[in-house]
Amino acid sequence: MRKVLLLLCCLLFSCRSETRQTEVSPADRLRLGYFTNITHAQALYAQATGEFEKRTGVPIEWVKFNDGPAAIEALFINAVDATYIGPSPTINGYTRSKGEKFVIVAGSASGGAGLVVRRDSGIDGERDFNRKIIATPQMGNTQDLAARAWFANKGYRLKERGGTVVLLPLANSDQLTMFKKKQIDGAWTVEPWLSRLELEGEGRLFLDEKTLWPGGRYVTTHLIVTRKFLDMHPELVKKLLTAHIEVTQRINTDKGAAVKVLNAQLKKITGKALKAEVIKRALDRVEFTWDPIVSSMRKSTGIAHKMKFIRTEPNLEKIYSLTLLNASLREKNLPEVKEPDR
Repeated sequence: MRKVLLLLCCLLFSCRSETRQTEVSPADRLRLGYFTNITHAQALYAQATGEFEKRTGVPIEWVKFNDGPAAIEALFINAVDATYIGPSPTINGYTRSKGEKFVIVAGSASGGAGLVVRRDSGIDGERDFNRKIIATPQMGNTQDLAARAWFANKGYRLKERGGTVVLLPLANSDQLTMFKKKQIDGAWTVEPWLSRLELEGEGRLFLDEKTLWPGGRYVTTHLIVTRKFLDMHPELVKKLLTAHIEVTQRINTDKGAAVKVLNAQLKKITGKALKAEVIKRALDRVEFTWDPIVSSMRKSTGIAHKMKFIRTEPNLEKIYSLTLLNASLREKNLPEVKEPDR
C-alpha cells in the first residue's frame, strides 16, 4: 500500500513538473495578424524584410484578415497570439471578454482615414448629403462609427432611421468599383483606399478625419496581444515591441524606400501592385507611431456607446499594458508613452 501511495505521489509530482515546464517553455512561434492596409504598414514591412523574426528569434506565422471582427474571433479561439487592429473591433472584443482576453501593448498608426466624394456627386459642402449614398468598410467598424458620429453631429438622420443619408457597408475593393460606376457618392474609408479613390476613381478628399481630433492625432491601428501569451512569454513580446519600434523608425526615416518595400509586399500578398503615387500619398497621410494615443481610444469608446454599438461604456483601465513598450523605449533612449490614468 505504501509503495502504491509513493508511486502515485511520484506520478503527481512528475505531472506538475511537466506542467510547470510547459508554462515557462519558450514559444516556438508567434502567430501575428494583420490587414493589407497602409495603416498596418509595420506588419507589411516586417513581413517583407523578416525584421520581426530577426529580433524575436522565432518564426512569425503571419495571418491575414479582411476585417476586425474576424481578427477578434481568431483571438477568442486562440488561432493567433497577437494582431494589428483598429479601435472599434478592439472595444467590441474587450467588452465581450469583459477585459480578460487581450491587452493593447503598443500603438501603430494615427490618421489615414477620411471621406472621399465623387467630383460630380453634387457634394460641395456639409449641407449637400441629403439623398446621397456613402460607403463605409463595414457596419460598426472604426470608419463606419466615425461617419455615423459626423453625420449625426451635422444634423443628418440615416435612411435606416427614417432619414435621408444612406450609409452602405461595402468592402473597400467594392467601394472603388462602385465609386467608378457612380453607384455611390462617396466613401469614408482608410488608406490606401482614400488615395485609390482619389487617384484611380478621380475623387476628391472632402474630409480628412484628423481635422476632427485634438492635435490631429487619433489611433487608427494598434497592436494587441492575448493575456495568456503575454503572461507566458513576456520577453518575446518585449522583443516584438522593440522590433515594432525599429520598423516604425525605418518607415518614418525613409518613406521612399518604404514605398518600394510595401508595394512589393502588397503585390506578393494580393497579386497586384499599386501605383507608387498611391502608396506615397497614403504614407504621407498616416503617422506611424508606437504611441497608442490613449485619449483618442476613450473618445472612440464614447462614440461606439453613443451610436449604440455597445450597451454600456466600458472601463478601459485594464485594456493597456504598456510596461514592456516603455522598457524598450528606455533602452533606446526614446521618450516613454503616457500610461492611462488609473
